[in-house]
Amino acid sequence: QVQLVESGGGLVQTGGSLRLSCAASGRTFRDYAMGWFRQAPGKEREFVATISWNGGSTDYADSVKGRFTISRDNAKNTVYLQMNSLKPEDTAVYYCAVADRYGATIDADRYNSWGQGTQVTVSS
Repeated sequence: QVQLVESGGGLVQTGGSLRLSCAASGRTFRDYAMGWFRQAPGKEREFVATISWNGGSTDYADSVKGRFTISRDNAKNTVYLQMNSLKPEDTAVYYCAVADRYGATIDADRYNSWGQGTQVTVSS
C-alpha cells in the first residue's frame, strides 16, 4: 500500500495560482502513474490530470487544459499540480491518487490508493 498526503490548497481570488503537492510513502512510487481528481459540493468526483511513471506522458481534462500542469519528482516521491488562471468553478476538494499501472490514465477505476484531499476555494 501507499500513503498519500496532499497539501497546498487554500483560498485564492479568480485569476490566481496555487500549487498542490502530494507526498507518497510506502509502495514504490516511481513505478506507477499518478493522477489528480476533484470533487465539488453536490457533484461527482471528476478527473483533472494524470502523469505516467516517468513523467513522459500527461493528460488533462478539457476544463483545465492550458491552465493546469501536472509534474512529478520521483526522487522526492512527490507529484504536483500547478494551477494558474483559477476560476470559481475550480473550487473543489482535490485528491491525488496512485494508479495500478505505469501509463497515464484518466480512468478513476485504475487508481487504488487515494489521499485525504485538500480544499481549493476560488473566490469571484
